[in-house]
Amino acid sequence: MNNPETGQLIALFTDFGSSGIYTGQMEAVLSTVRPGVPVVDLCNDAPVFKPRAAGSLLSALALRMPRDTIFVCVVDPGVGGNRRALTVRTGRYWFVGPDNGLLALVARMSGRCSVRTIDWSPDVLSDTFHGRDLFAPVAASIARGEVVPGTPVERESMAGFDWPLDHYEIIYIDHYGNLFTGIRASSIGRDEWLTLNGNSYKYQRTFSHADPAQPFWYVNSIGLVEIAVNSGHAGDLLGVRVGDAVRRSGTDTHLT
Repeated sequence: MNNPETGQLIALFTDFGSSGIYTGQMEAVLSTVRPGVPVVDLCNDAPVFKPRAAGSLLSALALRMPRDTIFVCVVDPGVGGNRRALTVRTGRYWFVGPDNGLLALVARMSGRCSVRTIDWSPDVLSDTFHGRDLFAPVAASIARGEVVPGTPVERESMAGFDWPLDHYEIIYIDHYGNLFTGIRASSIGRDEWLTLNGNSYKYQRTFSHADPAQPFWYVNSIGLVEIAVNSGHAGDLLGVRVGDAVRRSGTDTHLT
């Protein structure tokens, strides 16, 4: 039986890194099982071992992708354990990945959402590489318009579904040293200050509005609050790592 809502693009979202052996293996599976569908390495340096932070980044990135994109999502420190494998169909996209909080935010923010377990298994399934052996073949099946065997589940039962929409931590540091937070720009006023590692920063609309070497926060291109330095590497200058807490200035405790 065919599914009429087929994807025309497969996007990989992983924490594999750009120089390892894992992304290429997944791309090889996808090119063999479903030739002709573009495969985009959307992100290969998602927060390592951090499904919640990675889920905040995934949710923001997904909104800028073409309709019916199939996301293969692998930030999976519990691979081989008892976490479920899921497909999530929102009003615009497909997501395939582990039920560890990585897919919770995209499901929660979708007005229309179908969540199903993946009940199919390949003949050979590695204990530690479900991205290649399970998630990639399932994405290829979806791209062909095939129905993947699965059991419907309530999205409220997904791991991490009750987490707040905003994640008050640094979730990603890009090539330029800019610090992505998990805070949606729509949730914070432009007159507010943000505190990171004891220092507070105000809003600027663009880099050119800030003095050189001056840290500030702004709204980045995917709708998240980002802390940056004009013509500088904020990560190095501020001594920040992924996972560091961000606070709204004037609050006693950071919001999580």
